[in-house]
Amino acid sequence: MCGICGELTFDGAPVRAETIVAMRDRLVHRGPDDQGVYLSAAGRAGLGFRRLRIIDLSAAANQPMANEDGTVRVVFNGEIYNFHELRERLLARGHRFRTLADTEVIVHLYEERGPAFVEDLDGMFAIAVWDERAGRLVLARDRAGKKPLFYYRDGRRFVFGSEIKALFAHPDVHIEIDPAAVPSYFLYGYTPHPATFYQRVAQVNPASVMTIEMDGSVGERTYWRLDFGGPPKLHAKAEAGPHRLGYQDARDRVRDLVTAAVKRRLVSDVPLGAFLSAGIDSTIVVGVMSRLMNEPVKTFTIGFDGDPAYDETAGAREVAERFKTDHTEFRVKPSALQLIDRLIWHHDGPFGDSSAIPTYLVSELTRPHVTVVLTGDGGDELFAGYLRFRAALVAERVPRVGGAVLEAALRALPAAPNERHVLARARRFAKFMHLPLLERAARWNSIFQDDLALLLVSDVPRAMRLDPIAHLRPQLGAIDRLPPLSRLLAANFASYLPDDLLVKTDRCTMANSLEARAPLLDTALTEYAASLPDSFKLHRGRAKAILRDAFADLVPPAIDRRPKTGFGVPLDAWFRGELRDFVRDTLLGSRAASRVYLRHDRVHQLVDDHQAGRTNDGHRLWALVCFERWLQLLPTWTVANSALARP
Repeated sequence: MCGICGELTFDGAPVRAETIVAMRDRLVHRGPDDQGVYLSAAGRAGLGFRRLRIIDLSAAANQPMANEDGTVRVVFNGEIYNFHELRERLLARGHRFRTLADTEVIVHLYEERGPAFVEDLDGMFAIAVWDERAGRLVLARDRAGKKPLFYYRDGRRFVFGSEIKALFAHPDVHIEIDPAAVPSYFLYGYTPHPATFYQRVAQVNPASVMTIEMDGSVGERTYWRLDFGGPPKLHAKAEAGPHRLGYQDARDRVRDLVTAAVKRRLVSDVPLGAFLSAGIDSTIVVGVMSRLMNEPVKTFTIGFDGDPAYDETAGAREVAERFKTDHTEFRVKPSALQLIDRLIWHHDGPFGDSSAIPTYLVSELTRPHVTVVLTGDGGDELFAGYLRFRAALVAERVPRVGGAVLEAALRALPAAPNERHVLARARRFAKFMHLPLLERAARWNSIFQDDLALLLVSDVPRAMRLDPIAHLRPQLGAIDRLPPLSRLLAANFASYLPDDLLVKTDRCTMANSLEARAPLLDTALTEYAASLPDSFKLHRGRAKAILRDAFADLVPPAIDRRPKTGFGVPLDAWFRGELRDFVRDTLLGSRAASRVYLRHDRVHQLVDDHQAGRTNDGHRLWALVCFERWLQLLPTWTVANSALARP
């Protein structure tokens, strides 16, 4: 795992080595072990690299890496899981290798196939290739979007980096907020790709390859699409239910694919372990690891003192005992106040998902023990694990008048103690169940919902204020042809997965120089799971049915029965307790920078209502606090920030 950056100039101006070094060293947390710089012969292209040693720890595997004659140079962040097979194929075709690193496979594969090289790669990656002969820069991202890649483009240059902070170390890249990103953030907690919070800064799309020529022309194409349609013959014989012909074969195939995915992710020349919660997905990953490894799996769990609703350590301990892992349990009572600024820095802006707090903490505490962890990310996305999927399908069968009656009845009941309480979930369900399927699910997962317009000042762009699926509309033609659950899964895979879940995991682990691998997002497994009928995934209210059945011998009954809770923190209590004054001072002070974008009276009302116990708006206040702190911190990001950049 590494950090990469670079520049290509269009006007003939030379790339400055000191600029590449400054950009590169903003990414030191992604690669503390080594570094490299390359400037092209004509001086118009430059590449920078920070290395976290994982495979082939020798200096020979450092980057930028070149082919034999130096006409191809590669910097690469991630892991290629099929590099052994590709290496053998390339050796048979006469290519010579100097290292055992997966990076060198990319170099020679590019020689063979040019920009189409990415189609042969299976892994998580963000790649930059400088082709000296063609005078071309090529950028590529993995299929799901696990590894980030951002770029800035104007008439004179193209600048890229693993994180936006690398771009801001360039003296000619200026920070300018894009006001159009503000409504998106308060809807979703993030800005949907390819947009960012900044003008002229964008993301390379997942499953895309981009070519940038020296004359400034840019092309981008999608090299892979996930098809949730599935083979018709499988649907025809299996859609009636999981016990009909075909289900057992599919169940066995899921088990084989998951096992193979875990096995491929155990290749490492440094210590390796796994994050373990009390959930199905991480339990399966750890269970498979325990059968494949010759030594006990190192597992890591975090729990919060004082609030059992946000503590999964007991369940994780049961799983650890079941598989006899070398288990480390961290119990903390964190001060979110100390983490907010660091999380904003590592996300290059506000991030509305507060589960970044425990993700960052468990990564920080795990890193002294291992350099690589396997996670359960992707299981909910592929096998329909989220409660909102089940709720959306239930709402399809309830008449509209039923929703109105339910909403009225729930208003008469007292406030729920927290957002995880059944009353809070029931109120969200009733409020939006009348909406079309995708809008309904989006509203349930939104931070601000139909009241967003009340929060924003009139000058903030209105285009996305009230459309919760605006970012999905270009894809609706393909999504709308699918059955209901597949529609939800396809939308989630295209938005929440790459823009929230994978962002959180990458930034929080890499902030601590820790590599995270997600076997449940393996390409072969992803494609197969997407092809399965809806009823194999969600059957009679049982989520992840085929995944549970495939590993029924591994998952302890108590874990299988345990309701899904998610990875969260007690924000509601924090913002009424230890962080009460901090919230008021930050959001309601006379110098609050967010007043340019947000109505002060509405923010004041949200704070007062929450702290008086009339509402549970901890998740909203978290989004507001992150937004305000970002606006205050942003002016300092153009200079070295040693207090936030980890050594």
